Amino acid sequence: MSLSNGSSDGGRPRGEAIMTGTADDERSGMSSTGALRPASRTQMPAAVRAYLAHERVILGTLMVLLLLIAWEGLERGWWADALRPLLGDSAQRLRLKPIFISSPTLIAAAAFRMFFVTGEIWRDLAWSSAGYLLGLVLAVAIGIPLGLAGGWYRRLSYAVQPFLAALNATPQVAFLPLIIIWVGTGLSERVLIIFLLAVLPLAINAHAAVRTTDPRLIKVAGSFGASEWQLFRTIILPSSVPFLLAGLRLAIGRGMIGVVVGEIYGSAAGLGAMINQAGARFQTDRVFVGVLTIVAAGVILVEVVQRIERRVEIWRTPA
Repeated sequence: MSLSNGSSDGGRPRGEAIMTGTADDERSGMSSTGALRPASRTQMPAAVRAYLAHERVILGTLMVLLLLIAWEGLERGWWADALRPLLGDSAQRLRLKPIFISSPTLIAAAAFRMFFVTGEIWRDLAWSSAGYLLGLVLAVAIGIPLGLAGGWYRRLSYAVQPFLAALNATPQVAFLPLIIIWVGTGLSERVLIIFLLAVLPLAINAHAAVRTTDPRLIKVAGSFGASEWQLFRTIILPSSVPFLLAGLRLAIGRGMIGVVVGEIYGSAAGLGAMINQAGARFQTDRVFVGVLTIVAAGVILVEVVQRIERRVEIWRTPA
C-alpha cells in the first residue's frame, strides 16, 4: 500500500515525525544519531558548575595538600606505624628524622619566627633583592636591544651570533671563579653572575622575534614608503613583545639561580648565604624557608609577566 500523502511513522507527515523526533531527542539528552549529548552547564547542579569554574585551583590545591600530608607523615612516623603490621621492622625506614627533611609544620614555625618574631630574614631578603633587581635590569637593558639589533641588522647578527651560541652552550656558573677573581666578592659579583644567567634568554628571544616577523607586513609597509624606524616601531617592536615577555619569564628563573649560586660562594649575607649556613648546621627547616622564599618570589614575578603577556595576546599572529 503506497503512502500517497508522504506520511510516515503511523500516518504522521514526514516533516512532523522528524521534528517530533528531534524534540524528543533533545528532551532525552540524545543526539539524532543516538549518542548521548553532554549536558549544558545551565542544566548541571550548582556544585558541579562551581567545581568546573574553579577546577584548576581545586585540583592544584588538593595535590599540594596531599603532598604536605604525605611529607608530614614521613617526619611524624604516620606511615611507619601504619605499615608496621605489613613490613615489620622495615617500616621504620619510612620514619625520617627532621635533621634530614624537616616537615611542613616545622618549616611553617621557622618561617613565622624568622619573618615575624626575630625578623632576621628581612635583611637577607633585602640584600638578595638588591643584587637580583640590578642584575635583571642590566640584563634587560643590554640583552633586549642587542637581540633586536642583531635580528634587524644582518651583519650585526653575524657578529654576535657566535658569542650568543657559545654562551648559551656554556654553563655560566662555571665563570664564577673568574668573576670572583675579577671583581671580588660582594654586590658586583652577584650582579654579574645574575646578569650572565639572565641576559641570554632575553637576547636570544629578541633576536628570534625579529627574524620571525611576518615579511609580508614589512613588504606592505615598505611599499607605502615607511622608513626603517617606522617599520621597527610599528611592526617589529609590537610583534616582538610576546617573545620578549617569554624571554623575561626565562630570565627571571635563571636570575634566581644566580642569586643562590652567587651568594653561596661569594657572600656573607643574602638568602643564598643563609641557606648555605643553615645547611652546614643541619637546620633543614631554615633551608626550606630560604628556598621557599625564593620560589615564592619567582612565582610572583612570573605571574606578573604572564598577566602582562595575556594583555598583549592581540599582537600574536593567528595560527
